Amino acid sequence: MIKAGYYHTLKVIKKVEFGLYLDGQGEELLLPKRFVPTGLKEGEEVKVFIYHDSEDRLIATTQTPLGIVGDIVSLEVVSVTNQGAFLNWGLMKDLFIPMSQQKFNLKKGQSILVLIYVDEKTGRVAATEKFNQYLGNETLTVKEMDEVDLLIHRKTDLGYEVFINNLHIGLMHFGDVFREIKVGDRLKGFVKKIRPDNKMDVMPGQAGYQRIETETGKIVRLLTENQGFLPYHDKSSPEEIYGYFGMSKKTFKMALGALYKQQKISLVQDGIQLVQEE
Repeated sequence: MIKAGYYHTLKVIKKVEFGLYLDGQGEELLLPKRFVPTGLKEGEEVKVFIYHDSEDRLIATTQTPLGIVGDIVSLEVVSVTNQGAFLNWGLMKDLFIPMSQQKFNLKKGQSILVLIYVDEKTGRVAATEKFNQYLGNETLTVKEMDEVDLLIHRKTDLGYEVFINNLHIGLMHFGDVFREIKVGDRLKGFVKKIRPDNKMDVMPGQAGYQRIETETGKIVRLLTENQGFLPYHDKSSPEEIYGYFGMSKKTFKMALGALYKQQKISLVQDGIQLVQEE
């Protein structure tokens, strides 16, 4: 069964003046001419996104929406009505968020975090701001040091509340953030700690030795590009280190320690020196 709000790979069954008809498993779905890839022929398959058009018909597109059913995404409000608001979905048609699914009255130009879902009554794809019931830490699907996808939800007194893999809630402490971030940003990160009550602390970037290997390689490359010397050391400020290397001071010191043990650098009074191989 073809479901709205998802990607499907469908076969072209016939060509018409205004586009192509695709095999929708029991019904024909139109792929409008403007979205037909060059050279696509009858009998071939094409990956499309399925949604309802303004006349409530299922229709296909090769456009890429800003999210599919099940995704939590940041979308901009493009218009407001008495029944709800419309959000820029990245498609020809905007995504509707009913008034009942809004936390507060929305305004045009505002960006909000929403969950994309299928309305049970209409079968149409819609959006809701009231999605916390779909997230929880009662049963975890991740463990410490797992790499995860992070979505910044809101700023708190301790750091940033984040959604983990669109399933769980975690906290990214201010001390672990070394670049400007804002609500709606998506980051790659890892689970730093899971507490007895299943509350999770997360960090941006990669975990463990894989992270250090990545950063040590970056330091060696920067040394090589600067005649083997850089004026940074363990007394440099965290801001200076992050501004040049894009890493925290803790990670920088760990990477320096690894390179020193490998005898790839020497620590001199005013910086770090690349050791020349004989």
